[in-house]
Amino acid sequence: MTAAPPSPTQRLVSLDVYRGLTMFLLVAEAAWVYEALLELFPEGHSLHSFFLQFTHHEWNGLRFWDLIQPFFMFIVGVAMPFSLNKRMALAENHSEISLHILKRSLILFLFGTGLHCIYAGKMVFELWNVLTQLSFTILVTYFLLDKGWKIQLGVSLGLLALTEVLYRTYNPEIPFEHGTNFGNYMDMLLMGKINNGGWVAINAIPTAAHTIWGAICGNILLSSKPADEKIKTFLIAGSVGLLLGYGLDWTGITPIIKRISTTAFVFASGGWALLALAFFYWWVDIKNRRKGIFPFLIVGMNSIFIYLFAEILGRWMNKTVGIFTTGAFAWLGIGEHGLGLIAAFGALAAMWGLCYFLYRKGIFFRI
Repeated sequence: MTAAPPSPTQRLVSLDVYRGLTMFLLVAEAAWVYEALLELFPEGHSLHSFFLQFTHHEWNGLRFWDLIQPFFMFIVGVAMPFSLNKRMALAENHSEISLHILKRSLILFLFGTGLHCIYAGKMVFELWNVLTQLSFTILVTYFLLDKGWKIQLGVSLGLLALTEVLYRTYNPEIPFEHGTNFGNYMDMLLMGKINNGGWVAINAIPTAAHTIWGAICGNILLSSKPADEKIKTFLIAGSVGLLLGYGLDWTGITPIIKRISTTAFVFASGGWALLALAFFYWWVDIKNRRKGIFPFLIVGMNSIFIYLFAEILGRWMNKTVGIFTTGAFAWLGIGEHGLGLIAAFGALAAMWGLCYFLYRKGIFFRI
């Protein structure tokens, strides 16, 4: 396998596809696609367990949907060395880049906390959104970008070790129980409340490992190493992550819990993220398989915009589109759940159409 290392200003198509597919799945959730599918195929149906994979696990365990946020965090990390090189090639100095990163992190933090105000319908201070946590992981990763991979890896493992120690020290008897864990304690200090779903704000500490690991991979992709060696590295690292993550869970040392980002979860989800990168890099950039990737590419090109749009207006889009789809298809005798699925796919199509419109107009939102 041969592939020339990307130039400082070149986009990595495989990364765009990886990002676009991840964002497309997030938009589908906001359009109620998975909710509609679960209603159409309720418990007891042969397809129910499959579509259940598009929901978060209640606590100890790992479903496909639990990987979406780690993928997002990881992809941001992979892109950071490319972005830095591009800015340096455009004659920006490190001071200007550092200021840009600080501004970007602040904007992401405000977007994340602002979304919770919209969810609540009033002013609240809540730090559970992925954008809020991403603002922290980007900063940590940025200040490690000019360090070697050994230091980057060491810091990421140190963050995971810190997480493990904090949880086990705070409540040695049951360190990972909802309502009595260290993350809940910190949420009470920071926000005076505990999330009913078990999410905690300090997830930003362990999930920073995802972004750091992504940056390490980004530097590998930019290197002059042969393509097969890059893929081999990703495959080995991903396999090690899976072994550590699932091993910690199966042996009862540390459970895989996405909602509090335990070390077992970070290793397991990070492993899957690495394997996914290896696949997309091999399939798109090495094998040059470009057929069918366009629908995902245009979603990834406006990732932050479509995420915010979908989170704020996704359900409204579903209800609005549903007015017309119900009127158009109800006469066919389609049941309520079937009409709900049509409305969900209609909302997804509408939001994808918005991405396509922006692409055709050359409008790309950047922060």
